[in-house]
Amino acid sequence: MIKNILVSLDGSEHSNAALEFGLWIAEKFNGTLFGLHVIDTVSIEGTFFHDISGSMGFEPYLDFSTKMREALEERGKTILEDFVKLCQQRGVRHTTFLDMGIIPNEICERSKLADLVILGHRGVNEEFSTGLLGSTAENVARKCPRPVLISTKRFKPIERPLLAYDGSQRASSAMESAAEFCSQLRLPLTVLNVPKDEKMGEKVLHEARSYLSAYEIDARYEATRGYPEEKIIEYLINFDYDLVFIGAYGHRRIIEMVLGSTTEYVLRKSPCPVFLNR
Repeated sequence: MIKNILVSLDGSEHSNAALEFGLWIAEKFNGTLFGLHVIDTVSIEGTFFHDISGSMGFEPYLDFSTKMREALEERGKTILEDFVKLCQQRGVRHTTFLDMGIIPNEICERSKLADLVILGHRGVNEEFSTGLLGSTAENVARKCPRPVLISTKRFKPIERPLLAYDGSQRASSAMESAAEFCSQLRLPLTVLNVPKDEKMGEKVLHEARSYLSAYEIDARYEATRGYPEEKIIEYLINFDYDLVFIGAYGHRRIIEMVLGSTTEYVLRKSPCPVFLNR
């Protein structure tokens, strides 16, 4: 059951949308929202300033790091104050954390207190990022021990969730989260399987039916052939699903330090939030 929800805040549009998802879920589950802002030590202790000063032939200004830290602390406090005001307006129980360190590591450490971690698809420096998924979101998705919801840039109440289920252990964890989520919110659930062969597909969907039959959920089951990652994205787009539950790894996992190809593809291409389970 989702009761403690950790949301990562950095003041960006993506972060603000993540907060809206967090508030919405906290209201639906009568939970507590933890607002976390991490002061990035890379911004304070990085090599950029030292590299520039060295190339120009002068020593770094010794007080630079201190003043940078003070400025970042003030900014973090302002972000958390705004978070508190929103929680109070919505009547949501809340706690704040202002941590310092490497952002993904601090999020994963604080996640030990939570049932669900929510963060934006991209961060405050999205204009300087490469690829379609921010580095913080990608690192947290790889390392976080708790379920992670990667939100989109715009908040929209969840109405049509999809579960991508391949019978793996990780997908089973995703199915458990999907069942609790949809049962609590009284939402329908579509279970999608993309099997290698028809017999395997029937077996996997039978497993899903057996598990979900214990929940009062309006569930439907779909099987289609093709590349799993592409078919999942096609379903999300063509049938207007607004949340996808998926396991962190699939059967094509190589090593556990690297996201499975299907999961990584869905995280990068999904038009809706991704609920990721280990």
